[in-house]
Amino acid sequence: MAAPLPNRNADWWRDAVIYQVYPRSFADGDGDGTGDLAGVRGRLSYLAELGVDAVWFTPWYLSPLVDGGYDVADYRTIDPAFGTLGEAEKLIAEARELGIRTIVDIVPNHVSDQHAWFRAALAAGPGSPERELFHFRPGRGERGELPPNDWPSQFSGTTWTRVPDGEWYLHLFTPEQPDLNWDHPAVRKEHEDILRFWFERGVAGVRIDSAALLVKDPELPDYVEGVDPAPFIDQDALHDVYRAWRAIADEYGGVFVGEVWLPDAERFARYLRPDELHTAFNFNFLTCPWEADRLRRSVDDTLAEHAPVGAPATWVLCNHDVTRTVTRYGRADTGFDFAAKRFGTPTDLGLGTRRARAAALLSLALPGSVYLYQGEELGLPEADIPLDRIQDPMHSRSGGVDPGRDGCRVPLPWQADAPSYGFGAEAEPWLPQPADWARFAVDRQRADPDSMLRLYREALRLRRTEPGFGDGPFTWLDSQDDVLAFRRAEGLVCVVNLSGDPVALPSHERILLASGPLADGGALPADTAVWLRT
Repeated sequence: MAAPLPNRNADWWRDAVIYQVYPRSFADGDGDGTGDLAGVRGRLSYLAELGVDAVWFTPWYLSPLVDGGYDVADYRTIDPAFGTLGEAEKLIAEARELGIRTIVDIVPNHVSDQHAWFRAALAAGPGSPERELFHFRPGRGERGELPPNDWPSQFSGTTWTRVPDGEWYLHLFTPEQPDLNWDHPAVRKEHEDILRFWFERGVAGVRIDSAALLVKDPELPDYVEGVDPAPFIDQDALHDVYRAWRAIADEYGGVFVGEVWLPDAERFARYLRPDELHTAFNFNFLTCPWEADRLRRSVDDTLAEHAPVGAPATWVLCNHDVTRTVTRYGRADTGFDFAAKRFGTPTDLGLGTRRARAAALLSLALPGSVYLYQGEELGLPEADIPLDRIQDPMHSRSGGVDPGRDGCRVPLPWQADAPSYGFGAEAEPWLPQPADWARFAVDRQRADPDSMLRLYREALRLRRTEPGFGDGPFTWLDSQDDVLAFRRAEGLVCVVNLSGDPVALPSHERILLASGPLADGGALPADTAVWLRT
């Protein structure tokens, strides 16, 4: 078992800043156009300089990459595009030496159709033990020509695919991602062994993809709109799975963060009971529009959801699935909804950037932990991907209506004047970088005291060194309707102005940090946030 880090206590996860790395797009160490573990190892000093506590890696396992690595063929093998298991172990150790913990991504709902289990199931035929590991069923209709039920897909399109022998198999995502049968003990044991495999290699935590989808109603009944929970979401038997997992995590001092999309606050909180998951992503805040009343309600709801089980909240502005913050906040509709994504939606990047800077200070001042998606600290906008270069299956499965998620997955710009902006060598990146991204490059932003990167670096430094941040008390202060103002411990105050006019600051001893210049007389301009010590 890896030695513990000396710089934080066992509850580090309650107020950590966790940086999300999408390995394919972070840094290319071997120059083939695809990001890899060598590239990340070469940039660990950047992450230490930024001041993050941990790094969460989206899947780096062996995969056909039909869905960006979320179609896993082997959890114990690193995909050759990214490197080797030995490199992963070195990366985990080198990050630990810099005080940075590692969180890996586990995708328990499904595997790749190239996984050994599924290939064996196809070869074995109907009624075989191999098929019991998945959801194979005969079809409906006179000749079995209709799918076994009418469940909706997470990616549009059908959730069932028929194989040559006439049976159908379930896949809530793409046909290349067959769902596992979590009623089968071999499925449960395999994933428990996978957890131990990675905890033994020194990871500090595990992010659980689609955490509420694993267990299905064994009858596989038809979906009925409005009936909660649906037969493939939030089944009660899931909690037995996570109790078993928590016992393993506790052996190693590891932590879990679940991707749990649920509208019911009480059912959401069940996943965060002391013997289940440690934390869960806060999608309410992630998708919330830039509106004071909606944000206030999102904060209140989030803290209320977590209070009964004593779990810390998480605050997220963006991830590898969501339109980037500066683009989203510059639109007429500043919220996020997968169903509403369309090509050509106009945006004001200047406005969106001001709001994203303010949102950074807002999220970092709230109680709990924060997730920062790679490139957010650079203020990267959503990129327009040429139609012939789009790889995300959400685009094709929507009939070409949805632009997909590739626009937030474009390789990072490191050096303004280098090929592929320093992402790699001469090879063309796997997704094209916009022609005007030199202005976002790390080297330029390091030299600019007013850049987004410098704002994040200073904000994370203050959050780490000044009292009052992270987990702890929170109180709203009286303010006008379009202003958010709240107090933390030790007289720390955050004010965010979402109105159209400058507002006076409350009485204070000093300003710790502002997201933009103050107006004449020290007033806080529109779409600006400030941290005060009172």
